Amino acid sequence: MQQRLARGEEAALAELYDRYASLVHSLAHRVMDDEEAADLITREVFGYIWENPDAYDPKFGSLRSWIASLTQRHAVSQLRQYEHRGRSTAAEVEARVREANTAARADFIVTSMPAPLRAALELAYRERLDYRTAAAGLGVSEDEARRRLRLGLQMLSTAMEPADQPAHPLNTRPPRGLQ
Repeated sequence: MQQRLARGEEAALAELYDRYASLVHSLAHRVMDDEEAADLITREVFGYIWENPDAYDPKFGSLRSWIASLTQRHAVSQLRQYEHRGRSTAAEVEARVREANTAARADFIVTSMPAPLRAALELAYRERLDYRTAAAGLGVSEDEARRRLRLGLQMLSTAMEPADQPAHPLNTRPPRGLQ
């Protein structure tokens, strides 16, 4: 794909757009919370890819992750520009940036997790199947389906920044001296 883009093949850009436009638009919309801004960012991201086909380096991750990261950086930059123009407060901007970072990490985790875990999560959450039905769909035992879901959710929970995670009373330790 990268070589085809470097040669200026418009069909390569069209294929890339078909494959990743919904990802780019949804990430941009999540950050900006504005349909027009998300449309603009989507056009700008694919324009950047067209003009800079060698910017992607596969040794640093998948093309999907690179495009998601590129989108996030562009959207966050745009959001900060909006703040400077008085359209958003600093607190709103930083909250959206944190949400976008979490979403980008979650997307990376899901796309890079082992296929059996990803398939279990997709059946359970996208298709809204319970673990028994998901097990049947995966052709595995109910225990195996529960194990896959648990591991997938544990991996996905790491997308949240420590400050974003709710404190659980059983996970807190008393201050030194009170132990």
